[in-house]
Amino acid sequence: MTDPLAELQRGHLDWLEQRYAETLSRLGYDGVLIFSGQPALHFGDDQHASFQAYGHFQHWTGQAYLTHSWLLVCPGNLPVLYLHSPDDFWHLPASLPQEAWTERVEVVKGRFDVPPALPRGRYAVIGDVDVATAGALGADPNPEALLMALDEGRVRKSEYEVACIGRANRQAMAGHIAARDAFLSGAAELDVQLAYLQASRQRESQVPYGNIVGINAHGGVLHYQHYDTLPPKKQRSLLVDAGHRYHGYCADITRTWAGGQADEVFPPLIKGVAHIQQQLIAAIRPGVDYAVLHEQMHELLAALLVEHRIVLGSPESAVANGITRAFCPHGLGHLLGIQVHDVAGRRAANGMALPPPDEHPALRLTRELEAGMVVTIEPGLYVIPMLLDPLRQGPVGREVNWERVERLAPHGGIRIEDNVLVTSDTAKNLTPEAE
Repeated sequence: MTDPLAELQRGHLDWLEQRYAETLSRLGYDGVLIFSGQPALHFGDDQHASFQAYGHFQHWTGQAYLTHSWLLVCPGNLPVLYLHSPDDFWHLPASLPQEAWTERVEVVKGRFDVPPALPRGRYAVIGDVDVATAGALGADPNPEALLMALDEGRVRKSEYEVACIGRANRQAMAGHIAARDAFLSGAAELDVQLAYLQASRQRESQVPYGNIVGINAHGGVLHYQHYDTLPPKKQRSLLVDAGHRYHGYCADITRTWAGGQADEVFPPLIKGVAHIQQQLIAAIRPGVDYAVLHEQMHELLAALLVEHRIVLGSPESAVANGITRAFCPHGLGHLLGIQVHDVAGRRAANGMALPPPDEHPALRLTRELEAGMVVTIEPGLYVIPMLLDPLRQGPVGREVNWERVERLAPHGGIRIEDNVLVTSDTAKNLTPEAE
């Protein structure tokens, strides 16, 4: 029986071979050597940091954890994978999965602490390679024009890539459901994290980014990085921002839940942020400027704050006076793929830089949407004292209902994040609903 994912992967490789051939020919290269990378040692120690392979290496292989390995791509020839797999009784040597891509490469096993020799011709070498190593190879190290072209080739996803992101989403959502259930049973942050990892079937070193598990006020720390080992006395709220990686492709999902001791003002705001998100997803289609979509998020957030009497002025005033930016300082979302914050989000297809607007410096995606892009949509609403205190002390402070803000503060914040494919005329949400 034919594996549909294998067929999609073969199509993905066909496209990659064509894309690389056209790009290398245009730039005058006979080939490119791609380094997977190597884990870094902690300073003054013999232990390595967690490792993730270089994105363009993963684009061909889907292998996120292969170290010291090299892929040589020469148009017209079978790509050669120099698989670092030395004899070793301390560690299990690297091996390859039975996947369609392995049928399309020549595999050379051995020890490749240094790169393999290159054939005659003009080559580039890309990845975490120093100038001396590239010089010894006689290759150009990380040429900017080549990297920009290859990055652009990752912006629009193949059917295979979309399928992988979809599978990563399903695994991640299993984790989110388990995390929710653990929280509602009275678990501490560490227990919630362990429940997530178990249900999503991954170890902590394999998650695509450090899971954010914030109970109560910790949910208002945007990249909260700790896990309390004891549950709080009152379970008001839980924010989980956590993903999964499948064949190198990432899911990035956030959910917020109210606990049994949440203030009555909090659950309706979760529903309100979720509704904002669905309105924004419904507006997605090719040609939409993502920066404009981000501004629409602030308009909708302002209306929500006024509706729930957190803001006492008008929605227009809340946006104009920066009130919504204090309640949501991050961008609406970003490109998603091999990297969680995938490449080329702030650069147009022609290479022109597209910096974020001055008033929204955290926005990671500033280009127009195109069919094939996968983006995150993640509106939020937070009580962050260092951002709200200046409002309280300024002239716009009278537009904020500080009594409501104080009631919300112990809950931290709300973020709802899904992963969305831009299709030829609309959007497809790749994130399944929680059961």
